[in-house]
Amino acid sequence: MRSYLDFEKPVAELEAKVEELRALGERSQAVGIADDVARLEAKAAAALKDLYANLTPWQKTQVARHPQRPHFVDYCAGLITEFTPLAGDRAFGEDEAIVGGFGRFRGEPVCVIGHEKGATTEARIRHNFGMAKPEGYRKAVRLMELADRFELPVISFVDTAGAYPGIEAEERGQAEAIARSTEACLALGAPNVAVIIGEGGSGGAIAIATANKVLMLEHAIYSVISPEGAASILWRDSTRAQDAATSMKITAQDLLKLGIIDAVVPEPVGGAHRDPQAAIAATGEAIAHALAELGNMGPSELRSHRADKFLEIGRKL
Repeated sequence: MRSYLDFEKPVAELEAKVEELRALGERSQAVGIADDVARLEAKAAAALKDLYANLTPWQKTQVARHPQRPHFVDYCAGLITEFTPLAGDRAFGEDEAIVGGFGRFRGEPVCVIGHEKGATTEARIRHNFGMAKPEGYRKAVRLMELADRFELPVISFVDTAGAYPGIEAEERGQAEAIARSTEACLALGAPNVAVIIGEGGSGGAIAIATANKVLMLEHAIYSVISPEGAASILWRDSTRAQDAATSMKITAQDLLKLGIIDAVVPEPVGGAHRDPQAAIAATGEAIAHALAELGNMGPSELRSHRADKFLEIGRKL
């Protein structure tokens, strides 16, 4: 069953009428129902297109967090063949907030790492809502070092509100683990591409998104802190999250202009959750294009390209 966001209410009402007319037509086979259905469907599609062409940053935040938006496991299933997941950081334990392993992307061997939020209540709890603990980032480091040893490209899928802020995570060295993971990204002699598929929150995102090419879905968000967190700090009022989202430049369109990301991946009208397969296919094309651009670079050139990319951020403003 489709879940609607608050600002989608006009579209929801139109689509509900479409479903009512369809049900009526099936029961009574009334004449003219098909024409009414087609007219309402066209009106709903036009309303949806207009709505999504003018989303505010806060509305994009809501879309990025949509519960039916495709997650890492969906992208992995749709784009990666022969995927073999690896578990554990070889130091403390397994963290299912970050899933990673090896497989083939369009026939070529790659390392794949991503945040997984979970689609059901049970899965969300198991994956800790995509908020990784130190062992998750240390697992990512282990995978990246393996990929580097065998000269395999690394593809990262980012979708997290941020690293887990719990006491136990801090006790086990959360900040150090994030820093080590970021360092591992920068040190790779193989190409790496990161895709922000939903939320890209703070250091929890940067830890696996410090890549040669950073791509971002059209309605995803990427920020140093959540809008709610920023509002709490700036105004001592988390209800002003909408104001914070507008001021923080967290949308793909703003970040492309600022040079934070390299490309925006278009989403189906109505967001990736309306047509996950189309969103996944478009993401695959963008990843393939990014890897092709990096294909002729050697290890030292890739490291320099990556370092220069991040050192350049902010210098053009």
